[in-house]
Amino acid sequence: MSKARSLECDVLIVGGGTGAVAAALATTSHGLRTILTEETRWIGGQLTSQIVPPDEHPWIEGFGCTATYRRYRDLVRAYYQAFIPLTAAARHNARLNPGTGWVSRLCHEPRIGHAVLQQMLQPAYTAGLLRVLPRLKPHSAEVDGDVVKGVRFVQLDDGSFMHISAKFVLDATELGDLLPMTGTEYVVGAESKAETGEPNAVDGPAEWDNVQGITWCFALGHDHDAEKAGSDIRLIEKPNDYDYWRAYKPPFWPGPLLGFQVLHAHTGESRELPLYGRKPGDWYALFPYRQIIEPAQFESRAKIDPVTVVNWPQNDYFEATIMDVDPLPTGDSIPDGFEIPGAMGPESARRLGRAKDLSKALLYWLQTEAPRHDDKGVGYKGVYARPDVTETADGFAMYPYIREARRIKAEYVVKEQDVAAYTNPGVDRAPSFADSVGVGSYRIDLHPSTNGANTIDTSTLPFEIPLRSLVPVRMKNLLPACKNLGVTHITNGCYRLHPVEWNIGESAGHLAAFCLETGLPPQGVTASNEHTEALQKRLVMAGIELRWPELKAL
Repeated sequence: MSKARSLECDVLIVGGGTGAVAAALATTSHGLRTILTEETRWIGGQLTSQIVPPDEHPWIEGFGCTATYRRYRDLVRAYYQAFIPLTAAARHNARLNPGTGWVSRLCHEPRIGHAVLQQMLQPAYTAGLLRVLPRLKPHSAEVDGDVVKGVRFVQLDDGSFMHISAKFVLDATELGDLLPMTGTEYVVGAESKAETGEPNAVDGPAEWDNVQGITWCFALGHDHDAEKAGSDIRLIEKPNDYDYWRAYKPPFWPGPLLGFQVLHAHTGESRELPLYGRKPGDWYALFPYRQIIEPAQFESRAKIDPVTVVNWPQNDYFEATIMDVDPLPTGDSIPDGFEIPGAMGPESARRLGRAKDLSKALLYWLQTEAPRHDDKGVGYKGVYARPDVTETADGFAMYPYIREARRIKAEYVVKEQDVAAYTNPGVDRAPSFADSVGVGSYRIDLHPSTNGANTIDTSTLPFEIPLRSLVPVRMKNLLPACKNLGVTHITNGCYRLHPVEWNIGESAGHLAAFCLETGLPPQGVTASNEHTEALQKRLVMAGIELRWPELKAL
C-alpha cells in the first residue's frame, strides 16, 4: 500500500458548492491559506454542477444578499454583455435575464456561472492563498476529542488517497458528509412536534427518513425545426425501467407522476402545468420556467435552440433517502458505488441511480407520450438533452440537486415559529436575532419526502441567520458552510436557497478567520456579546447585511 499524499493549510473547505465558494472568498480575504475540495469538476454546486438557476426573493436586485453574491450576479450579466453576441436591447439591459426563465431574474448557463466564480477567486489564486482540488471525495476524518485534525480523501480519477490537515474545517458538502465522519452531533430527517413545537412538524416520534426528495436535473433543448419536419433524430432509446415510472403514481398526486397534472404548491389544488402555455403569452408552463437560453436575446445568424433546466415535479425522486443508509468507509476500503456523485456506498448509489433513471424516463415520455399543448397528438420529437450545456456525456447535471442535508446540533436551531408569517402576525419581518450574521427570504418550500410525506409550502417573513445556528454544540474547529447549519426539517425549506447558502458559507468563513485570529473557539465567540459584536462589525465591513429594513422602503 502506497503512502497517501499529504497537504496542510489554515482552512480546509470540504465540498465546492455555492456556500464553499463564498467561504473561500472570506477566508482568503483574511490572508488564510485555504484548500477547497470538490467531488465534481466544477465548483459552484447549485449554480453550476447541479444546473439550478438561482431561487431568489423579490427584493434581490436591491437588498437581501451579501455584497459578494451581488457581485456574482453583476458579473454574470457583464459576462453575457461583454462576450456573447446579444441584441442591442439585451446588451444594454442593466437587469438582463439571459434565459428569460420566470423562476429567477437571472436564469443563466451553468458554464458561465462557473467561469464567473473562477474569476471571483482569481485574486486568491494569484496570491497563492487558495488551492481548489477537484474530483476529491471525503472518505474519513482524523479527530482528537473536539478537534478535527484532518480529512482523508479519495481521488476519484485514480482511487488514490490524500490527507489534508487544517486548523479549521468547514463542511460545505451537499449532504453534510463530515458530520458522521467526525462524530459531530447532527440531526437528519424530520423532528417531532413535541421536540420543536413547530405547527408543521411531525406528530409522534421524529422521522429520520423523512427527507425532501432530490432531483437529477438535465438541460433540455428544443429543436423546433426537427419537430416540424417530423424527424426522429432526437429520440433516445426507451429506458429500461420506463414502464415502471410511466405507471408510477404517488398516493397524494393527482395522476401519474409523468404527467402534466400537478398539485399547486401554494393551494394544494390539482392544476395543469404543460410544457408550453396553451395560448401565446401564457407563462405558467414548464419550458419557460427555468429557461436558461433564449434565442431571441442573441444577435446571431447561427441557429440557436432554446434550452431549459428540467427541475420539475415530474423528476422529483422521493422513493427513499440517500443519507445514512450505508456504513461509513473504513481503512483503505472504497465501497461499491462510492464514485457516484453523492453516494457513500452501494445502497445510496443504487437510489441515486434510480433518481437519474426517473429523469431519463421523463425525457423519453416528453419525446413520445406527453400530451401536446397544441392538441396535435402526443410527444415532442424535437426535445433533447444538451451535453454541451452541462459538460457531461449525457446532458445530465454532474451532481444531483440536493435540497436537504444532515444538520448540526447547533447552539440555536431556527424553528418555524422564528420565520413563518402565520406565527408572527402584524409584522413585515421575522423576529430579529441579536447575533445575526446575514439575511434571507424564501417560502418554506418542502418537496415531497422520502417516507411518503406530501409537500409543505407556506409563507415566511424576511428572516435573519443567527450566529449560534452556525456553531456546533461541541466541536471546536468545524463549522457548517451550506444547508447543514442549525435549522429544522421545516426551516431548511427556506434556508437552502442560493443567496442564503452563499451567506451561510461567507459568514462561516469570516467566523473561522475570527477564531483563528483571536484563538477563540466558535463557542467562545457566541458566549461574549463583545466578541459577537466585533465579528458583526467585520461582516458589515465585508458587505454582509445583518438586518432587513422596512419592506416598504425597498
